[in-house]
Amino acid sequence: EARVRAGRPPSSVVGVTGLPVTPEVRRLREQGVLDRLPMFERITPDGVAWADGRFVAADMILWCTGFRAAIEHLAPLRLRGAGGGIVMDGTRVAADERIHLIGYGPSASTVGANRAGRAAVREIRALLDSAAVLD
Repeated sequence: EARVRAGRPPSSVVGVTGLPVTPEVRRLREQGVLDRLPMFERITPDGVAWADGRFVAADMILWCTGFRAAIEHLAPLRLRGAGGGIVMDGTRVAADERIHLIGYGPSASTVGANRAGRAAVREIRALLDSAAVLD
């Protein structure tokens, strides 16, 4: 939280909280079910492929990006500060109260995102209510 309040990029969730290796995860790794691969180059109609020709068939891709902030698509809004991150106040971007980033910084865990989502909804409702009064 201190990092994003200061406008620095958040640390990774795993870097802050650690990644628990449960007996189930250990068993799945030993069975070869959980096999970490580098990021693929492209999605094909039948799976994913890498530049070296490797291919993995897939019926479904579950794209979870929660371990690292992926916010490049927000670049046109010029929210990043001198520290490289976005200055935050809770889930609200300090530079623009209309923008909330749930899952950025301390709200990047499942529990944090749930709490942050509720808080963001309350703030956004209040913002919309005050805008309606001005109309």
